[in-house]
Amino acid sequence: KLASFHTGKSKILAFDKAFHGRTSGAVAATDNPKIQSPFNSTENVEFAPLNDIEAVEAKLSTGEFAGVIIEGIQGVAGIRMVDDPFLRKLRELCTKYGVVLILDEIQSGYGRTGRFFAHQYAGVRPDIITCAKGIANGFPMGAIIISPAIKPVKGMLGTTFGGSHLACAAAIAVLDVMETENMVSNAAAVGEYLLEELNDLAATHPEVIEVRGRGLMIGIEIKGSAPELRKRLLFDKHIFTGGAGEHTVRLLPPLSLPRSHAKRFIEAFKEVLDSKEG
Repeated sequence: KLASFHTGKSKILAFDKAFHGRTSGAVAATDNPKIQSPFNSTENVEFAPLNDIEAVEAKLSTGEFAGVIIEGIQGVAGIRMVDDPFLRKLRELCTKYGVVLILDEIQSGYGRTGRFFAHQYAGVRPDIITCAKGIANGFPMGAIIISPAIKPVKGMLGTTFGGSHLACAAAIAVLDVMETENMVSNAAAVGEYLLEELNDLAATHPEVIEVRGRGLMIGIEIKGSAPELRKRLLFDKHIFTGGAGEHTVRLLPPLSLPRSHAKRFIEAFKEVLDSKEG
């Protein structure tokens, strides 16, 4: 059914609050008004509510869609989780309607969630997977993995710097280190510890609204200003954290993070919360 990708279907379905990048086509599939402009506007991209499979089928059943693009976990949106049953059903619908399923694993992939790719928790096989960020440990590189069902044609992909020998050497070295140092299993174990400790904190600190994530991709939604809390963690405790909007602290530490450093963060986070209460 993937042959129908090139037979008149023109639309891509993305999801609310999605972030897929800053180049023109990626921005068009990104639901973020801060980086959109009329230049990127197109009728070829539509959005559906995340985890609403009925809304997705209503779109795909029109026969107008060539592909669906979805993040393994929505990162920039604040670590919004893609439900496993939803992703499994999405795979079924894409197969049913001859639609390409594209998994954006640029932030959630390469061991970040305790599996090599976040979608592996749901046990699905996408047609295309996008990779970047950690793929070469900071050296600029991106890659896509394409199903054999999509037949390659010479000239389909082209780029001045594509296939850089240096970038590929860096990416191979990263995979070697990830394997020999068991970084994916470390991300799973230390991430499980962090999530358990943060949920325990949430039970005793009402200003923590919700803890979301898998592995070392964690979002902590709080009442009040997350940027202010992050500032206090940085200047008072010398711990740098990420952010996602006004109310979410985002944790994306190195996959090599030792449990002792995770414990130090939990202690510092609790101290900041307690001092705020006082």
